[in-house]
Amino acid sequence: MIAAAVVAAIAHLPVIAPHLEEAPYMGVLFIVLTLACLTLAAAMAVHDSAVVYALSVLTCGLAVIGYAATRLIAFPMLADDVGNWLEPLGVVSIVSESIVVIGALSALARRRAVPAGAGSGS
Repeated sequence: MIAAAVVAAIAHLPVIAPHLEEAPYMGVLFIVLTLACLTLAAAMAVHDSAVVYALSVLTCGLAVIGYAATRLIAFPMLADDVGNWLEPLGVVSIVSESIVVIGALSALARRRAVPAGAGSGS
């Protein structure tokens, strides 16, 4: 999951500048997403926390939904994205973000499956 979050962040770097010119709001969102993915990757490396996993699902899940939305609906200044499902960096982003979502959901499910107090040595 950590590697997938880093890949998701890196995949957005080449498209930030063009989007800041073409559709500034999307460029800013890509900056925020990149920083969020890097922060989540670092947090996952340090904390085995339900909050980190939930934020990972939220962040990467919204990114996947956003990608799909821009392929289905003409967003302001981004009409050329409609139908462009196989844009290479987009595919890398969606795959890596989906891996984060699935991994984080799995981690949350494992946490719920462990009875309270299990593994505490008591």
